[in-house]
Formats: sequence, structure tokens, C-alpha cells
Amino acid sequence: MKKDVHPPYFPHAKVTCACGNIFSVGATKEKIEIEICSKCHPFYTGQEKIVDTAGRVERFRKKIVKQESFAKTRTPKKKRAKKQLAPRRLGE
Repeated sequence: MKKDVHPPYFPHAKVTCACGNIFSVGATKEKIEIEICSKCHPFYTGQEKIVDTAGRVERFRKKIVKQESFAKTRTPKKKRAKKQLAPRRLGE
């Protein structure tokens, strides 16, 4: 086996969450910063909270408002009557 292939292992790596929670895990990095952990995630806390990553929820809400306003101002188009074709016979 080759030596020095694997990165160094830190058995007590420090993990810091955006909510302020700090805990340690085994990892290949000495310090890890995360945005959400089990102390602040809605699944574990039981509280409803929108976890917004890079403004996705806000962009979705803007999109819905835009579609609704477009639907209100738009006049429906008249439907054209479908052209009926004469039935074809086999062998023609």
C-alpha cells in the first residue's frame, strides 16, 4: 500500500452552526462551519421555519405574484374551430 495517500484525520473537529451551536465530530478538516444543525432544523425542533437557501423562497414568491398579475391582465384568446378532415379509405 502507498503511504501518505489519505488526508489527516481530526478525531475532535470543531463544527460551528450559524445558530451558535458548537459540537465536535471526526473529520478530515479541523474546523467546519455549517448553516443549519439538529438544534435549529425544523424537522428536529418541531417548529415551522422556512429554511431559505440563497433566496429561493423569495424568488419563488415573486414568480407566483408575477404569474397571477399576468393572468389577471391577459384577455383569453378565442378558440379556433378545428378543421374536420374527410375520412380516408384504405387503399387510396
